[in-house]
Order: sequence, then C-alpha cells, then structure tokens
Amino acid sequence: MAYTKIIVIRGRLDKCLGYAANEKKTYLKTAVDYALDRGKTERVCFETAINCGRDTAYQDMMQTARRWGKQNRVRKGYHVIQSFRPGEVTPEQAHTIGVGLAQRLLGGRYEVVVATHLDRSHLHNHVVFNAVSFVDGKMYRDTFRDYYEGIRGVSDALCCEHGLSIIEPSEAAVPQGQYQAQRHGRTTLRDVVRRDVDEAIRRSYSYADFLRELRRMGYQVKSGANVKHTAVRSPDCQRFIRLDSLGDEYDEAAIRGRIKAAPQPVQPPRKTYRIQRKPVQRKPLSYFQRLYLYYLYLLSSPRRKVYRTSPTLRREVLKLDRYQAQFRYLRTNRIETRQQLTMQRDAMQAEMDALTEQRRQLYLARRRGVTGLDADIAAYTDRLRILRREWKQCCCIETDAQRIEQQLTAQREQEISEKGGREHGCRQRSR
Repeated sequence: MAYTKIIVIRGRLDKCLGYAANEKKTYLKTAVDYALDRGKTERVCFETAINCGRDTAYQDMMQTARRWGKQNRVRKGYHVIQSFRPGEVTPEQAHTIGVGLAQRLLGGRYEVVVATHLDRSHLHNHVVFNAVSFVDGKMYRDTFRDYYEGIRGVSDALCCEHGLSIIEPSEAAVPQGQYQAQRHGRTTLRDVVRRDVDEAIRRSYSYADFLRELRRMGYQVKSGANVKHTAVRSPDCQRFIRLDSLGDEYDEAAIRGRIKAAPQPVQPPRKTYRIQRKPVQRKPLSYFQRLYLYYLYLLSSPRRKVYRTSPTLRREVLKLDRYQAQFRYLRTNRIETRQQLTMQRDAMQAEMDALTEQRRQLYLARRRGVTGLDADIAAYTDRLRILRREWKQCCCIETDAQRIEQQLTAQREQEISEKGGREHGCRQRSR
C-alpha cells in the first residue's frame, strides 16, 4: 500500500536551515538536496536521476527554466512523497516503484530525481521534478484530476502490479467549506435548501405541486423532459444545486415516494396561550434591541414561519450565530441606541490609541536596555486584543443593523402584498 501526496515548490527563499553559507538557495534546491541526503538513503543505488545529472540536478532544472524564459515563474517544481506500509516492501522494490512512477507520470518530459529513504520504519520515496518541460517548455499541470488520475492512479497501478495493497476510498469526498461547516456545527447553504425542500414536500400533493411550491418560495427550478437532474437556485446564489446532491432522500424518485407516503400537508399546530399569574417586572427593550430580537425570532422560528419568508431572509439563517452574539453584546453593555453604540466604539478607539502609545514607549525602553518590561508589554497586548475584538463587533453591529432594517422592511412589504392578494381572491370567489 502506498500513500502519496504532492507539494508545490514555490519561489520563496529557504530559511537557511543547514544552508547558512548560501542564502539564495530556493526550496527547489532544498528539496533536491533533501531527497539526495546520503544519511537517509544509506546507499547510492537508491538514488536515480532521470533526464538530468544526479550531482547537477538543480543546475540542470534551472538551466531548462532559463532556456524557455520561465525562471521567474512562481512554481519552480513539485515534490511528490510516496510512503509504503512498514514491512510491506523491500528497499529495492520501493525504489523500483518510485522510478516507475516518475517514468509513467512525467513521460520523459521533465528532469526528475528519485530517492528512497530508509531512515524511517516506513520506506518512502521522494520524487522531485522540474515544473518546466525540457522538451517544449510547457508547465506541469497540477489539478485534482491530475492527482487522482495521474499521481495516485499510477501509484496504485504500480502497487497492484507488484502485489501490494492500495487505499480504497471509504466515502465520497465533500467540499472543504461543507466539511468545515459540518465539523464546527454551522449551518450551510445546502442545509437551508434541504430544509426548504422538506417544507415543500410537506405542503404538496404531487410532484408538480412540489415544483410550484419551490418556485413560490423564490427558487428557480430546472426540471422537465429535457432536464436529466432537477436543480434549484436561490435568487442570491450563483449556481444551481442538484436535488439529488443533497442526499439519498432528495432524488426525484425518493421525493415522489415521500409525497405519496404523506399526501396530506401537515397543518401548523394551533396557537395556545398560558396565563402568568405573577408577571415579572422587566425593563422594556429599546427599539434597537427589539430590532435584533425580532430578527432572531424570524430566523430561528419554527418551519411554519420560515417557509413564508423571502429567500434572502432564509439565507440569513447562516448568520444566526453572529446575530445572537451581537444581541448578547448589546444586552450586556446596555446599548439601546445607535448613538450609544457609536459612543462605545469611539471610547474603545481612544483607549486603544492610548494603550498603543504606552506600549510603544515600553518597546523603546526595552531597546535601550531596560529589563523586566516583558510582563507589562504582554498585559498591554492582551488588553488591546480584547478591545480590538469588541471594536470590530461594534463596527459589525452598525453595518448589520442597517441590513436588518432593510430585510424586515422587505419582509413586511411581502406579507402585505400576499395578504392583499389573498383578500382579492376571496372577493373574486364571493362574487
């Protein structure tokens, strides 16, 4: 079994670890020297240079880049690491697989250095090659498809030819943004679409009703005889999202089955009231705080309220945590108006300026040789970090409050227009 990964060698300077005598050695030179480290390979026979000299590999690669006028490109080369399971291969076999990987992958177009390191319990190959082809000067393409079909695909094929095991993917890959959101428990755009689809299914009698309900919610729908996969797009989204990509329960057959299994839409529960015998006297909220509280109610309300809101407001659910933190900040600091918020921000700005100047004086004193100032400087830094975070929170509240008012105004206008349409329909039917 071989595990592979690729590292892009960019044109940054190395930090002189082991190369203090020559500060102009780039990471490409570092990678070549590391791959040919005799303390790790232990034997010369585990080093192979393809299309270049073993001792002049770096010079040959740079000469190729200069010949084709690409010495100033950011990407200088690539560093592929191929690791094997401990005890599964011999050094000779591991090196043979590494050389085969370089020959099949690069096809005689790039200068390559292949070295097998034996200093670990798991044998591993280092394949360092130039980013510029010495044949036609073309740059090596580095994409996900090139990795899975090129580097990983060739490596797995060579392992199978030598009777080694390969790594089988356990589950389908997900986008990085979706993975990070799931990891931290945040709501994603697909979660919002999935919830709207569930609500449309509950309110539909047939698949045609389901598509009409999605359009009524504000989605653009691609469906029909000439469309292979049904897809939807929110007004503020750039791309369509296929319904079958939301999960096994969201392809067309599954949605039709769910509609058939529950033909009657779920009616919202009737509102109940509870009388409080001893009301608690609390200070009433200001308009500024009530604005946030009502907006949080709309975003976190049950599904019988969510489906009636606009698509833009439904997407605001992704920012629910941020709005909750802003509301708590307003309540904790007793900020009731925009003027108080501005005063709070200006006061923190003045305090940050004063602390920054005091810390600057301590830095100057420390440069003059005064000792024992590290603790004071650290205290100023910690206080500045807290103030900057709160100052940024105040700026975000000022910006978000304006957008919240606009969203609520648009929501009220939508409710008024829908109510007028229903009343007009009732009058038409009564005639």
